[in-house]
Amino acid sequence: MRAVSRRFDRFVDDLSRVELSSRACNQFARIGAEGDRNAIRRRNLRLYLEELDAIGPRILLVGEAVSHRGGRLTGIAFVSESVMLAGVDLANGARVLGEDRGYRKADLSTPRSTEASATMVWGTIRNIEPLPLLWNAFPFHPFVAGNPLSNRMPTPDELRIGERFVRRLIDLFGIERIAAIGNQASLTLTRLGVEHDKVRHPSQGGKTKFVAGMEAISRAHNR
Repeated sequence: MRAVSRRFDRFVDDLSRVELSSRACNQFARIGAEGDRNAIRRRNLRLYLEELDAIGPRILLVGEAVSHRGGRLTGIAFVSESVMLAGVDLANGARVLGEDRGYRKADLSTPRSTEASATMVWGTIRNIEPLPLLWNAFPFHPFVAGNPLSNRMPTPDELRIGERFVRRLIDLFGIERIAAIGNQASLTLTRLGVEHDKVRHPSQGGKTKFVAGMEAISRAHNR
């Protein structure tokens, strides 16, 4: 199992200390019933950030918020348990994620989660070199009150909570180009004064437009 460096420890630790309303879950929190599982999610995120740091991403893709079948379980934006544990073969012959690289399922009592958006996003970005970095404007899981296995749009206050983490990732990685996946991510980047492109979210029939948008961004960046 690969050792985890300290480069991103402060970033992950700051995520773990964010307090949220009763309608949102901090999947990195150090206290509460999910403490041990959240420790695994924190480690998954650090592994992912280290892997991407070694790749040197130049493009950051910012989604809206963590979903209950994706980052809520794995700790990584747009990554379901199935994608995380199986790993992804990149078009250039490299490989990221994967159980063999130290990523772990936090809750062993449930089947591996799958998520259509995660599969579609990775099916597209695996062809972009260098691999883009994935994140969310609200890096936690917002859900409908009383139903933690649901997703909802983050509120303006929640999006403001996420702004500082978006800015820090841009600085940590020296990102050169940013794309918002959907309206809420675009609003966050606009408030931060960050120039960005905007692409269609791949869910609900948006896959073709998402793929086309990402191809256009990749071509423009590599000119």
